[in-house]
Amino acid sequence: MRIMVISPHPDDETLGAGGSILKLRDLGNEIHWLNITDAKIEGYSADFIEKRKNQIERVREYFSFNGFVNLKFPPADLNDSIKGDLINSMGKEFERVKPDCIILPDYNDAHSDHKYVFEAAYACSKVFRHSYIKRILTMEIISETNFGMPYDKFKPNLYIDITNYFADKAEALRIYDTELGDLPFPRSIEAVKAQAVMRGTEAGVFYAEAFRVIKEIE
Repeated sequence: MRIMVISPHPDDETLGAGGSILKLRDLGNEIHWLNITDAKIEGYSADFIEKRKNQIERVREYFSFNGFVNLKFPPADLNDSIKGDLINSMGKEFERVKPDCIILPDYNDAHSDHKYVFEAAYACSKVFRHSYIKRILTMEIISETNFGMPYDKFKPNLYIDITNYFADKAEALRIYDTELGDLPFPRSIEAVKAQAVMRGTEAGVFYAEAFRVIKEIE
């Protein structure tokens, strides 16, 4: 299977699906990473931009992705005026990679960038345009998915057992040291572990990642 993981920001792919990426890769699947936004010189120091560039490269190597593209849209600034450009850019990557499965941020995530990325990717996934996409999943990204609006809370209907991969996911997360904090900050190793344990108990395993299946075509 050819899988494309789409992250609004660098770290979302690891927070939401890091263990599953490693497991699915080891099972022989082809994994591609499409990142949407990245730090620009406006609003960020040169030191931060250089560190972020290094983090992305290290994460890319850590997961051994079969392909990686960084669209470099401005973070926290996705809006209706650039939605057409976002859809067009994503559509070109879909056509180039032809993924069987795409993994997206959930449509109810708190961060507006996540909502725009979901909407643009879903608009690109119409079967009459990209019929090779047979499965669409949304991932649970701590600090965003759990703060979504209460009327449509994330309710997983797919669990992936990452018991043998959680330690490796945690190691990947440590690469993003600029994004991590200490409890009770949600983007902490302890909080991510607690989430994996909770989802694991729901699935009858030690550690799991949870997803919402949006569409599946057999």
